[in-house]
Amino acid sequence: MRSPHPHPSSSRRRFLLAGAGAGAGAALALSAAPSWAGPGRRPFGRFGSPAARPTPRTLYVDPAGRGDHTTVSAAVSAASGSGWTLVLAPGTYRETVAVSAARTGATWIGASEDPRDVVIVYDNAAGTPKPGGGTLGTSGSATTTVQADGFTARWITFANDWLRADHPGVTGTQAVALKVQGDRSAFFHCRFLGHQDTLYADSTTLTAFARQYYAHCHVEGDVDFVFGRATAVFEHCRFRTLDRTDLASAPYGFVFAPSTAGANPRGYLVTHGRVGSAAPDGAYKLARPWVPSSDTTARPMLTVRETRLGAGIDAVAPYADMSSAHPWQDQRFAEYRNTGPGAVITVPANRPQLTRVQAASATREAYLGDWAPWAEGC
Repeated sequence: MRSPHPHPSSSRRRFLLAGAGAGAGAALALSAAPSWAGPGRRPFGRFGSPAARPTPRTLYVDPAGRGDHTTVSAAVSAASGSGWTLVLAPGTYRETVAVSAARTGATWIGASEDPRDVVIVYDNAAGTPKPGGGTLGTSGSATTTVQADGFTARWITFANDWLRADHPGVTGTQAVALKVQGDRSAFFHCRFLGHQDTLYADSTTLTAFARQYYAHCHVEGDVDFVFGRATAVFEHCRFRTLDRTDLASAPYGFVFAPSTAGANPRGYLVTHGRVGSAAPDGAYKLARPWVPSSDTTARPMLTVRETRLGAGIDAVAPYADMSSAHPWQDQRFAEYRNTGPGAVITVPANRPQLTRVQAASATREAYLGDWAPWAEGC
């Protein structure tokens, strides 16, 4: 996504030093695994081991060499076909990972059952040069890319720690932590950490209506840090906007930037969540519509319901245009029974609300159809 500010901006690595899964102040040590996973301990917790696999299609990943592979990408390469489970021992996996469309039905499990312990991270950006010339672009910047259908992840942190301040000459500051394109993609108790364009919830083609489900997850960033054209439900998730010391005035950024295809009746649904902030009050917009040049007929859709919006959200004007040719008022933005200082309705025209009848069809069941990932448990 484009930055609204043409000049490079400074930032911090604070988002990787603050564990958000159990509270904004919890520490995340990227260089060391928890003590319980040390020598002589069980790095894979209750999920077996290479000597005691629950299924033949279970692989174990451990940077310390106690599994089948030391990197996630090596395990993915070995897990060709469908139905593989990767169990990841605590540690920091500094690498890029891609799950191709052929690797359907994959499950990744953070063995400690705490997403702060298992971190997949890299530091590419859209403006990062490619070896053969040109730059990576937004999609190419992703630390992890998932194209396969039926992907599930539990208790894992997906991060991109590329920082504007480290690269003042780079204008392509989009830096994706996770790009998801597959249908029936589910994430439970995961964290998505970055700055601009953290979570790319998308689909493989304009006509593919990829369904995604995020439960009890944490997402943080600054510019358009949840974006794309997927049909995505965010249930009991937390969103955190970061401070911007490089900017003199608001807006600092936007939480959501959906690019829902016009033919798709369902876009992003946020339900029973929380939007917090490390920035000054009113510094962020809740959303702006993304109508990309590749799909000028897109009609971005976002419904935020029964969610607490903190003071970091501009309550007077929570939505903004990305392009004057596609004003947010012409898109499908709505709210229902939100609470908190960022949800106070001061200018009704700026806060479209669902009726009770309309809200009855804005549910996870309506969005995801015959797929019920919440029945799998968290």
